[in-house]
Amino acid sequence: MTPAVPLAFLGLVDATCSGFRAYAGRDARIRKHRPAVRAALRGMAVGVLLLLVSALTAALLLLTAPDRARTYATLAAGGNGFLLPLIPYAAAVLLSLAAYFTLPFRASTLAMVIGLGPLTLLRPLAVAAGCLGAVLNGGGASGLLVGAVAGAAMLCVEPLVHRRWYRRVQ
Repeated sequence: MTPAVPLAFLGLVDATCSGFRAYAGRDARIRKHRPAVRAALRGMAVGVLLLLVSALTAALLLLTAPDRARTYATLAAGGNGFLLPLIPYAAAVLLSLAAYFTLPFRASTLAMVIGLGPLTLLRPLAVAAGCLGAVLNGGGASGLLVGAVAGAAMLCVEPLVHRRWYRRVQ
């Protein structure tokens, strides 16, 4: 199976959360469900556009390769390697989110502070670990290139959404 589907799914979920983070804390209203959903959708839209850059990079590598089957296998190995460190990271984020949404108020706040806060700060390290995994798993330079483009794209979603829509306090 190609690792593109789970990687794209993780990228879109990350972009959605990045859109929400760009908005979080910017609005003092009590009822802000609609603006939060709008922010998450904005993050997803920006993420889709930025993930297309990595997809186009992979397509360009495949189209210009002398041996497309070998290049595809190399990219698939790199994608699987990129996925290896992201799976435990995503599982930790999912566990923290589940605790946040299911526990009582104080415990959910604690889950946010000790779980999601540090995990958000560790995102660049998770991307770097993914790039390293892509190389070590046999992805070579092409796997590293596509992984680095995708990782940089995901790390740019939150600043772009913030700059475009949430620079000023509402």
